[in-house]
Amino acid sequence: MKEKEIIIIGCGMSGLGAAHQLRENGLESKIFDKQPYFGGQTASFTKDGWTFDIGPHISFSKDDTIKALLADGVDGKFLEIKAGVNNYWQGHWIKHPAQVNLHGLPSDLVTTIIIEFIEASKKNTDKSKIKTFKEWLYASFGETFAETFPMKYGIKFHTVHADKMSIEWLGPRLYQPKMKEIVYGAVSPQSPDVHYISDFRYPEEGGYVSFLQKFKQKSDISLNSKVININPEDKKVTFEDGKVVNYEHLISSMPLPVIIPMIKGVPDNVLKASQELTCSNCVLVNIGIDRADILDAVWTYFYDEDIIFTRLNFPHVQSPNNVPEGCGSIQAEIYFSDKYKPLEQKPEEFVDRTIADLRKCGLIKENDKILYKETRHIEYANVIFDLDTKKNTKIVHDYLDEKDIEYCGRYGEWAYIWTDQSFRSGMNAGKKVLRKLEKNNK
Repeated sequence: MKEKEIIIIGCGMSGLGAAHQLRENGLESKIFDKQPYFGGQTASFTKDGWTFDIGPHISFSKDDTIKALLADGVDGKFLEIKAGVNNYWQGHWIKHPAQVNLHGLPSDLVTTIIIEFIEASKKNTDKSKIKTFKEWLYASFGETFAETFPMKYGIKFHTVHADKMSIEWLGPRLYQPKMKEIVYGAVSPQSPDVHYISDFRYPEEGGYVSFLQKFKQKSDISLNSKVININPEDKKVTFEDGKVVNYEHLISSMPLPVIIPMIKGVPDNVLKASQELTCSNCVLVNIGIDRADILDAVWTYFYDEDIIFTRLNFPHVQSPNNVPEGCGSIQAEIYFSDKYKPLEQKPEEFVDRTIADLRKCGLIKENDKILYKETRHIEYANVIFDLDTKKNTKIVHDYLDEKDIEYCGRYGEWAYIWTDQSFRSGMNAGKKVLRKLEKNNK
């Protein structure tokens, strides 16, 4: 093979994972990314001593290979932190997950939730026949808990009602308790930890992207390189600046709705399917204050409709080096989607409302000094699994397979996967290229 004939689009977790897999097998690749920075969705930014990631990123992988690679990426200089998670609902701070931590909530509400959970359990619904997220929630928890907690949070996070969502994305995300666990959590202020994340790793310095620094150093990366056209017949990629690059093998981590319109000769049905795939976008509001003891949690979920943000995380808890000494930081997430809840304001217009709601929750006190504030807009945040997602994803993936274009990462696979899974996804795409090369060389 000639050098540079393997092209990778995107230098986030999956793109760098693909490059790593190829490099481990003696093959070099060329990575292109439209952004002026590396790291993709796991990029981190530091200004005036304040470090914020693009959204909440932590490493809680059970994949020993990925754990070792990321640990080596920072020469073992990472922190191991207990994953404290809680919820805020109508003035109550509730340990996570709420379904086994009902103690202290209104008695009538708790009683109704327990009764309905028993009734739902007796129905013994065949969950393999369930089609929508709403049906799954009702069958798992009963109507009152479903509508008070996960459905309220879901519409803030996914921007779409639970009856328009499928369930293939769930995985371990919503804990399904036994009756004993619900009752115990209702009568006792101390319940066992059952969250699927017990502890996690985070780099000592530089934010989450520091895990990828060594991969960056070993890779051939061109930033500010936006793809505008892909010709799979001639095997050429054209960039916004007019540059044309030939390839033998192409790996893409671009979102499916973005890459498909770029492909020359794409059939109408494939184009239509790609544009029906939908994803949330997110406004991040980053706040720094002159106090570190903000909340005894790493992140927290908000259910109330009158609170603008969906979730908060606290970067200074992940590493004290993310803030100036003695300070604390808060990152608020506010979700939108082009299809279900369009963003109609500039990101910076959410700062004052976010600060007001932080005060309402008691997280920012009257005497606190706000030392830092900024916003970022994430164009692609979380895949929204509506009822046509599975069908449309298959149409698009089948076409990319036909055109010999490998896809990887959250937005290439169009899956709800975490950062370690994205890196593994990139490695798997690299393995596919290696198998093709081996087959061609026989």
